[in-house]
Amino acid sequence: MTHSLDTTFAALADPTRRAILARLAQGEATVMELAEPFAMTQPAISKHLKVLEKAGLISRGRDAQRRPCRIEPEALSEAMTWLEEYRQIWEANYERLDALLDELKKIQP
Repeated sequence: MTHSLDTTFAALADPTRRAILARLAQGEATVMELAEPFAMTQPAISKHLKVLEKAGLISRGRDAQRRPCRIEPEALSEAMTWLEEYRQIWEANYERLDALLDELKKIQP
């Protein structure tokens, strides 16, 4: 696993950060908007945002006085590619297991 994948999965390991990404998947939001649904201080949310930003999962823009956060799909794309390889391996394993079970059913009366 590459360093960037390590960073991505470490960032995704926290449920608050996953919830922030889910919110940002709906569109840009400021830190205050992102903090609203959580029982956390704004500095605590900012720490989560820094982890997500360091992993390349989000970026922060500048719009006058606002610094809206937005999701960056490229980092997730690399993680999805890595996961897809394992999904295909498991799918092939289940298909072989299904075939074996079908053969065993034919053998048993």
